Amino acid sequence: MSQLKEELMLKLKNRTAKLGVVGLGYVGLPLAVEKAKAGYNVIGFDVQASKVEQVNNGENYIGDIVDEDLKNLVKLNKLKATTDFSFVGEVDAVSICVPTPLDKYKQPDLSYVVNSSRSVAKYLHRGMLVVLESTTYPGTTEEVLKPILEETGLKCGIDFFLAFSPERVDPGNKQFKTKNTPKVVGGCTPECTEVAATLYRNVLESDIMEVSSPAVAEMEKILENTFRNINIALANEMAILCKKMGIDVWEVIDAAKTKPYGFMAFYPGPGLGGHCIPLDPSYLSWKAKEYDYHTRLIETSAEINDYMPEFVVENAMKLLNKDRKALNGSRVLLMGAAYKNDIDDMRESPALKVIEHLEKNGAIISYNDPFIPSFKHNGTEYKSIDWRTEIDSADIVIITTNHSCYEYQEIVDRAKIIYDTRNATKGVKNNREKINKL
Repeated sequence: MSQLKEELMLKLKNRTAKLGVVGLGYVGLPLAVEKAKAGYNVIGFDVQASKVEQVNNGENYIGDIVDEDLKNLVKLNKLKATTDFSFVGEVDAVSICVPTPLDKYKQPDLSYVVNSSRSVAKYLHRGMLVVLESTTYPGTTEEVLKPILEETGLKCGIDFFLAFSPERVDPGNKQFKTKNTPKVVGGCTPECTEVAATLYRNVLESDIMEVSSPAVAEMEKILENTFRNINIALANEMAILCKKMGIDVWEVIDAAKTKPYGFMAFYPGPGLGGHCIPLDPSYLSWKAKEYDYHTRLIETSAEINDYMPEFVVENAMKLLNKDRKALNGSRVLLMGAAYKNDIDDMRESPALKVIEHLEKNGAIISYNDPFIPSFKHNGTEYKSIDWRTEIDSADIVIITTNHSCYEYQEIVDRAKIIYDTRNATKGVKNNREKINKL
């Protein structure tokens, strides 16, 4: 094994290794681009022919990638994409970056990971490195991937290297991108860890932390997002209580964060969005049942966060009642459909749940989002409207995403009622009596 390790380490260090990335989404494509920018020849694999075609045409569809970077890498033949997994046989190292959603019972759906692993296994060869980056429950790498790869007759730690290195992608983050975000790596053996860490040190400009096992790396990723989930739930519960007490929760948080130690500001909102924070704690809750343990704090936080879209609609109803209007038949304009500001990502967006509750109560809904011109949800197609032509006829305007491009003073001036779930109108000077906050 040491000879295989030394051969691969040499290829990684002199950048003659050919690298593969399975899954060309929010995680995989930025990683493939960074690997190619670091001087490696990279092959991207995806089952969606449309994505493959876009990559090979140099057409970027991920906001965190510089368009020219992708075009230049494709033009220089440093990066290409394919749906043909037989090319896995040509690569020295492959990263698996595929979705890990929950099924309708909120249990982990590992079908993408399993199918990708089987596709890789068909072309696994001696001296190859396989790294799973998809967020999942502790034990996945060794309990799911390793047996699939070893069905080939090759043995982990003897014939090939296997590690887990959790993705850390924050769409829209201006400071931290794939390139400069610290990376955690845990291999099935010390040599597996060393090889995987060498790969990332040659690609990224960030600290690489080596941990003792894939399970530690898998658990730390779950901890990151469970920490955020629980603290957001606390902020949401504070918002509910402050609303009942007539206290501005946003002012409370601003006051609390003046303390230079012992407090970290988290903010309430209309619900949780994105692929990680709403889903990752459920992986841990599911796995914990195997050990006859119920993650009570995680499950309680999920209940609070899941309630927030309904809470938003309940308060919208109360605001309309004050104006002697029913929600049924009222025109509601939603400002924002993305799950957070200044991105085009709708995954698990709380705006979708808000829309569902509004429709159940008979509201007439329209929305605006400059980043999301249209979307389909529950069989219905929605199209972004020009808010300036619709706002005068809206009975209430609900700010569900605080995009920085919105002219909030104009929105407040023209709206009949404003319900701000994001504190987006904090800087508005005039007509503040129209503003109602979460």
